[in-house]
Amino acid sequence: MIYKVYYQENANEIPVRENTKSLYLEATSEREVREKLKDRNYNIEFIQLLEGNYLEYEQASPNFVLEEI
Repeated sequence: MIYKVYYQENANEIPVRENTKSLYLEATSEREVREKLKDRNYNIEFIQLLEGNYLEYEQASPNFVLEEI
């Protein structure tokens, strides 16, 4: 399954919407996504499972790059 993760790069700063970034990650569950990213100092805001039309839409975006962790 492919997940889209919305995050702030620094967990010690106050989240600002304009600084929110996203990445795409393949994992079997949301818990696995968090485990894969735990060594990074990210403030994870939201993890979204991408399926069906949502996945197709995201894959059509030029920003779609699947992270290899």
